[in-house]
Amino acid sequence: MTKYQLFATTPKAMEDILADELKQLGAENVHPKLAGVSFQGDIEMAYKACLWSRTANRILLPLKSFEVHSKEDLYDAVKKINWFEHFKPDDTFAVSFSAKNSEVINNTHFGALVVKDAIVDQMRAKFEKRPNIQLNRPTIKINVYLNNENAELSLDLSGESLHKRGYREANVAAPIKENLAAAMLLRSGWPEIAKQGGSLIDPMCGSGTLLLEAGLIAADYAPGLLRDYFGFLGWKKHDEDCWQKLLADAEQRKITGIENMPIIAGFDKSRRTAATAIQHVENAGFNNKIHVEKRDISDATPATSWKPGLLICNPPYGERLGDDEEISQLYLLFGEVLKANFQGWKATMIISNPEMGFRLGIRSQKPITLFNGPLECKLLRLNIEEKSFFVPKAKSQQERIERVTKALDSEVESEHSAEMFANRLKKNIKKMSRWAKQNNISSYRLYDADLPEYSVAIDIYQSDKLWVNVQEYEAPKTIAAHKANERLAGILAEIPRVLKIDKSQVLLKIRRKQKNTEQYEKQDNKANFHIIEENNCKFLTNFEDYLDTGIFLDHRPIRATIQQQAKDKNFLNLFAYTATASVQAAVGGALSTTSINASNTYLEWAEKNFALNNLSGNNRHIRADSSAWLEEQRKQDTPTQYDLIFLDPPTFSNSKRMETSFDVQQDHVGLINDALALLADEGVLYFSTNFRKFKLDDLGIINANIENITASTIPEDYSRSPKIHYCWKITHK
Repeated sequence: MTKYQLFATTPKAMEDILADELKQLGAENVHPKLAGVSFQGDIEMAYKACLWSRTANRILLPLKSFEVHSKEDLYDAVKKINWFEHFKPDDTFAVSFSAKNSEVINNTHFGALVVKDAIVDQMRAKFEKRPNIQLNRPTIKINVYLNNENAELSLDLSGESLHKRGYREANVAAPIKENLAAAMLLRSGWPEIAKQGGSLIDPMCGSGTLLLEAGLIAADYAPGLLRDYFGFLGWKKHDEDCWQKLLADAEQRKITGIENMPIIAGFDKSRRTAATAIQHVENAGFNNKIHVEKRDISDATPATSWKPGLLICNPPYGERLGDDEEISQLYLLFGEVLKANFQGWKATMIISNPEMGFRLGIRSQKPITLFNGPLECKLLRLNIEEKSFFVPKAKSQQERIERVTKALDSEVESEHSAEMFANRLKKNIKKMSRWAKQNNISSYRLYDADLPEYSVAIDIYQSDKLWVNVQEYEAPKTIAAHKANERLAGILAEIPRVLKIDKSQVLLKIRRKQKNTEQYEKQDNKANFHIIEENNCKFLTNFEDYLDTGIFLDHRPIRATIQQQAKDKNFLNLFAYTATASVQAAVGGALSTTSINASNTYLEWAEKNFALNNLSGNNRHIRADSSAWLEEQRKQDTPTQYDLIFLDPPTFSNSKRMETSFDVQQDHVGLINDALALLADEGVLYFSTNFRKFKLDDLGIINANIENITASTIPEDYSRSPKIHYCWKITHK
C-alpha cells in the first residue's frame, strides 16, 4: 500500500499521549509537534487513527505545501491541485481555514473563500459543473493552515472532530470534551487498573463523559465505532474493503471486552443530569455495565464488593458570578469524603486553581498540565492513604493583607518609599484628573502596572469620599514573597500620601493571572456599599467583599452608547452581572429591560441599582444561565424580539449550576446566533469579551453584518491596555 505523511491534531499538552497511541496502532516516524503529531502510514493506518485514537481531534492528509505572499498565490496553488482525483463535481465540500502571523491573509472567512473559489473554478472549467459548499458533513473537507507565509493544505480524513464519539445526545454538551476525559484517564493509569479488575467511580459525573470514556478504554472499545460519518467515506481514494475489515475487527473486540468490564459507577446530585448520563450509557451499549444514580457528594462511597481502583472527576472550577466560599467548602467536604470512604484508592481530578487542591487535605503527585478549552488546568493525582493526609490551612486574602501591613509598619527597607512609583502616580493623577473632570467622569483607572516593578492596577471611585481600589497582579514565582510584600507595602504607603487621603480609604485586592473567574469570587462579608455616579445614573459599589466592585469601568463607553440608543427600545442584557447596562438603558428611555444572570446575589444587587435610580416599569430580572435561556427562547414558536442586546459572556465556566461548560472561543458562534434569533429586524447586538486571545469566527455567524468597534469602546483610562476587551456591533443583513 502507498505510504502517506499524516498529521493528527490534539489539544495542547496532550501531544505525548497521542504519540504513544499512534505508535501502539502501528504508525511510523512519529514526531510530536505543538498541538499535534506527525506520522507516516498507509491508508489502513490512517483509518486506524480515525477509528481508535482516543485523544486526537483530527487526522489530516497533507496534499501540498506552498508559500503565500498574496491572495493570488493562494488561489493559484489551490487551483493547480487535481481535485477530480479526490471528489466529483456533483459532490459537496467544505473548507476550514486558519492563519497565524500572516500579514497577507488574516481573515479566516476570506481565506476559505479564496480556496473555495479556486476549487469551484477548476471544476467548472473542466466539467461545466461545480461542486457545492456544505458545512455539515460534506463529501470531503479541506483544511488549510497558513503560518506566516507557509501554507499547508490537507484533506481532513476525520471530517469532524474525533472527540464526537456518537454516544452523546445532540443537544447535550459536556463540561469537558471526550478526548480530554480520555487523556485524564490515560494519565491516571486507568488502563492498567481496569486490567487488574479495579473499579472506577466518578462522584460528580454530570452527563457521564468520564464514565463513558473509562468504559471504552476498559472494554477495548474503539471510540470511533459509534460514528456514522468520517471525512474519508466520500473520498474517491477510499478503500471500503479495508475499512469494513477494521470495523468488523473493532466490533468483535468490543463484544469480547464488554463481557470483562470492571465496576464503573457515577453519582450526581441532579436527577435530571443523572438521567442524561444514563441515556448516554444506553446509547453506547453499556446497559448493566455502567451504573449511574442520583447521589450527593457527601454520600459518595463504594459498595463493599467493589475492588479499590480509581476515583476520577471534573469538579466545578467556579463560574463567572460564582461564590468562592461555596466551592471552597465543596473541596473541604470532598477531601473528608475521600479520607473516610476511599482509603486504598487512587484519585484524579482536573482543576483550574491549584490552591483548591490544598483544601482536600491530601498530598498529590506532581500536577500535570492540561487544557480545558483555553483554560490551563492541573491534573491532580492522589494516593488516598493516611500518610498523605494533612489538615488544610486557609490561605485567605486577609492573611496576605496582614503580612503586607506588617511589612508596611516595619520599615524594613528604603524601597518602601517607592519614589519611582510615587512620581508616576503624581504624573498620572495630574493628567487623568483633568481628563475626568472634562468628561464628567467620577470613577476611572489611574494606574495599570505602568512600572513593571510595581505591578498593580489602581482605580479611583468618587463616592461619599474618595476610595482607591488597589488590585495586585500576583508576583512571578521568581520574586521572593518578602520582596513582593515590601514593594506592595511601598505602594500602599505612597497612595494616601500622594492622593492626600486617609489610608483607610485605600483597599487592597489580589488578582492572580490567568484565573478567568476570580474577579467574581467572594473575598469578604462586610457588605459596605458606596454610591458612585456615571452618565446620570447611580450604582452601588463594594470594595471589600468581591475582587470586582460591581461595575466594569472599561465598559463605560459601551454603557453610554446603550443609554443613547435605548429610547423606546426593548433591551436585553445577557450575563448581566449587576445590570449596570440595564440601568443605563432604562434611564435612556427603554420601553423594557430584561437582565439575565445565574446568581441570586448579583440579581439582588441589580434590583438595588434599579431602586437607587427610582426606576419602575417593565424591568425584569431573571435568574438563569444565559446560554440555556437563549437556547430555550430561540425554540419558541414566536420568540420575544429585542431592539437592543448586550452580550458580554465569561471566558470560561464549568459551574455545576450549568448543564454544560462554556468556552467563549468555542461557543461564541452558537451564542451569537441564538441572540440574533431574538434580535428585531432593525435591532443592534453588541457582543463583548475580555478574553485576550479571542478570535471572532465570523464565518459561522449567519446572515449578519459585523463591525469591530473595539477601538471606540476602550476608554482613555484603559488606553495603556487596549486588549482589556474586544467589542463588535452585529446587525441583520
